[in-house]
Amino acid sequence: MIFTDVEPGHPVIFANDAFLKLTGYAREEVLAKSFQSLLALGVDSETMPIVEAAFGGECDRDPEIHYKRKNGSEFWASMFVSPVCDESGTVVQHFVSFADLTDHRQDNARCKMLIDELNHRVKNTLSTVQSIVTQALRRPAEPEAIREAIESRILALSRSHDLLTNSNWEGAGLHDLVDTALHPFEVVAGHGERFTIVGDNVHLSPKTALSVAIALHELATNAVKYGAFSNDAGKIAIDWTVSSAVEDRLVLRWRERDGPPVTPPTHKGFGSWVIERGLAHELGGKVTLEYLSHGVACTIDIPVPTEANE
Repeated sequence: MIFTDVEPGHPVIFANDAFLKLTGYAREEVLAKSFQSLLALGVDSETMPIVEAAFGGECDRDPEIHYKRKNGSEFWASMFVSPVCDESGTVVQHFVSFADLTDHRQDNARCKMLIDELNHRVKNTLSTVQSIVTQALRRPAEPEAIREAIESRILALSRSHDLLTNSNWEGAGLHDLVDTALHPFEVVAGHGERFTIVGDNVHLSPKTALSVAIALHELATNAVKYGAFSNDAGKIAIDWTVSSAVEDRLVLRWRERDGPPVTPPTHKGFGSWVIERGLAHELGGKVTLEYLSHGVACTIDIPVPTEANE
């Protein structure tokens, strides 16, 4: 807080230690100086009339000013101005107090950013759910089959969300993601000899992690129904590498063998659409899905985004 004289410019006649700490000035640099001159060093021209109005009692609320300290660093402060009168009611001084709002402003900015990010995530999730439902209803099927198709995919999406929530939505490791995607399939649990997973725990952005998780769920679902996990002998190998010839790209391979003989499907369902078109659309990736006689093979080639453009 400070006290100022009523002369033009509002010369400072007292400044407490908190004001000096907030602004970075020494006491001798403040006393007898015009308060307006101190402001002129750190606020824009639009703020000056607001401050003058506060001294004149013309503001309906305490103005918030964006101010610079002596060293050039910035802060936000709420300024409260109250006249000090003598016995006759004549204004002889002004009392001015400042409340540092910098942390409050930064918290508000962070909250807004989080709300915007939450809105973005919710829209993406709802879009994914809408696509799941639309594809499940596209072809005639028994209600129970439709329910199972929708429910299993939404649960897969939910598990991926749980994995990302545990990391504060900063992304997920690919190895963790593969484990999460395969865990619900009973044929996998306790049968480690039937599948191999090779690759570093490459960090994926939230958007990449969700898209890859859904694709892995579709591959595993197909393997349980028709592929390597539909008999007692089939095996699946999953591996990936990261190359950086031009940009960092992740190449993930899913290879099945020793399952029933494979024949290409007569039509492509939601799973094929998610794997071949979904990843390409969402992530700018390249997907090769092959129905080889000895087993399904899928190669996913996608960019690995940096933190700056996730």
